[in-house]
Amino acid sequence: MADLKKRLIVVGDRVLVRPETGEERTGAGLYLPQAALSSRQAQGGWVVSVGPGVPIPEPVDLDEEIYDEQAEPRYLKLQAQEGDYALFLKKAAVEITFEKKQYLIVPNAAILVLIREEWDSARAAGDWPSA
Repeated sequence: MADLKKRLIVVGDRVLVRPETGEERTGAGLYLPQAALSSRQAQGGWVVSVGPGVPIPEPVDLDEEIYDEQAEPRYLKLQAQEGDYALFLKKAAVEITFEKKQYLIVPNAAILVLIREEWDSARAAGDWPSA
């Protein structure tokens, strides 16, 4: 019998985040232990997976039947993408352990900011104006 592999499927407007762990460095270069960070309202981590988004209802024609089994669900896509760094409200996150790894499930509304690394082709080609 083949080994079955489990995977997490994020639903709706939620984001799966691998939380940042360990110490955090302040602007002055001091490292704060995790215990000192517990009073903060925001937390950060790396986006591992993103749900399909916010469900969008189908427009209803008054002459048609309301429930249609053939209709595919439609979603409003989320801004977060795999690999982004997300800063979010700590209180809104739900902590889970899956295959001995810690994750946080964060609703899209709790994400405050995303940091995304993108390749700047103009700068890489040397077309970037020098300062």
